[in-house]
Amino acid sequence: MLDTDADKLPEEPDAWYDHQLVGLKVLRDGVEVGEVVRVEHMPAQDLLIIQNGEREVMLPFVKAMVPSLDIAAGTITVTPPIGLFEEVLPELATPEPAPPADEASEE
Repeated sequence: MLDTDADKLPEEPDAWYDHQLVGLKVLRDGVEVGEVVRVEHMPAQDLLIIQNGEREVMLPFVKAMVPSLDIAAGTITVTPPIGLFEEVLPELATPEPAPPADEASEE
C-alpha cells in the first residue's frame, strides 16, 4: 500500500499522481470537452483517457497537447489535433486520392 498524502504533489516538476488527474475537467479553447477517467502508462508516454460523451478519447500526456494543468481549479487545458473531440467537417477532411488514370478510363 502506498502511503502518500492525497494532496501532496510528487517532488519532480510537472509530475502528478494518477489520482490527482482523475476527475479533472478537460478544456479545449475554454470549452469543456470531457473528464479524465484514468491514466494509462504506455512505453512511449502516458495517455490521459478522457470521457467525451459516450466515448473515451486517448490523449498523449505531453506538453504539446496538454499545455496547462491546474489541480486547484480542477481543470486540464488541451490542444489536441482537429477531429479528436469533434467530428471533422467535410471541408477539413483529407480527400480520397484519385484513382490512377488507367483505372479511371476503364469506367
